[in-house]
Amino acid sequence: MKTTEHILHIAKFNNNCPGCYTTDGLKISFVQEEIENKFHSKMQKIVAETLYCHACNNIIYPVNWNEDIDRVYQYHKKQAIPKSSRVRLQPITYGIILFCFGAVVALIYFLGNN
Repeated sequence: MKTTEHILHIAKFNNNCPGCYTTDGLKISFVQEEIENKFHSKMQKIVAETLYCHACNNIIYPVNWNEDIDRVYQYHKKQAIPKSSRVRLQPITYGIILFCFGAVVALIYFLGNN
């Protein structure tokens, strides 16, 4: 199985980093994974959110967020619209379904003529 990450939204923050107190290093990203195999592909319902500070090279976990970071996070979370998590069939699956349907029709035809 192949896993692909799709970036839904990336935003820079001008808030202070709780670790190093710089105002120009915070970046949040919203990522959704897609799992794909030979027969189908499906987007996961879970959207992963990561707040990263490029000044101190650390991930900032929600426990360390202050009110301002949480407010900006809530704003950007609304802009990260997740993709549909329905199953999308691959072309080989359509071929297998068509082949099975044809085999059933042929079997019914030959049994009906005898």
